[in-house]
Amino acid sequence: MKLAIASGKGGTGKTTLSVALALAADRPVSLLDCDVEEPNGHIFLRPQIEKRERVVVPVPVIDDEACTGCVQCSSFCQFNALVCLGSKTLVFPELCHSCGGCTKVCPTGAISEEDREIGSVECGHADGVDFIQGCLDVGHAMSPPVIRAVKHHIDPDTLTILDCPPGTSCPMITAVRDADVAVLVTEPTPFGLHDLKLAVETMRDLGLPFGVVVNRSDAGDDLVRRYCETEAIPILLEIPEDRRVAEAYSRGQSLLDAAPDLRPRLRDVLTAASQLQRGNQPS
Repeated sequence: MKLAIASGKGGTGKTTLSVALALAADRPVSLLDCDVEEPNGHIFLRPQIEKRERVVVPVPVIDDEACTGCVQCSSFCQFNALVCLGSKTLVFPELCHSCGGCTKVCPTGAISEEDREIGSVECGHADGVDFIQGCLDVGHAMSPPVIRAVKHHIDPDTLTILDCPPGTSCPMITAVRDADVAVLVTEPTPFGLHDLKLAVETMRDLGLPFGVVVNRSDAGDDLVRRYCETEAIPILLEIPEDRRVAEAYSRGQSLLDAAPDLRPRLRDVLTAASQLQRGNQPS
């Protein structure tokens, strides 16, 4: 099972839940930190990193002697990564989405491609968990290629937990796409409810089965619970506000370090996710 841990809002506890689920699993498990702009799963797992690899993407290179300034490439590019000024074509690699279309439409063959490094992927182990994380280089904006590089390490024979970026834009979509089931982490606040609704719409557009985990469940109101009841969305777990958890988090310790009594309930979340994957409502 590929289980995506996502949310519409940042700071709801995705990494906290992802790490805890990986540690609570009673089967081979991999944790993939797909929040490549600010990966922090390693803080709590402290893995032994065994392999590092760079992530590269192809970007266009212009042969000025062959370029005629016909503007076909710049007209084709939907991201304004190429601009034709007279007989000279400029490339803005930061805007390039590496689709390769410009090389296809150039009538003189003036465009080739070169690799551009944008990030890295690290692989290791900790406490019986296979750990893979991506990290986008400072100054780069295109995180989806790094997320896809992380997902290339998915082992189909193990439980895979994907710690996804917040929001509902391209990075989150890239991370949750092809997952078997998603868990949306939220909090009982107006912002939490607002962004949960956006995440729910996204899951439904993707046709992905999902449930909800409410973090700090007793720290706000009951609007999230009422919304889930109205929309027939299963609440898989409610984690109450607990000072022990906050103190452990500040020390870089996991949820299970602070509240080991949650282990059976976290395993129940994995069981419920399996039921959702099969198209059944969690019991």
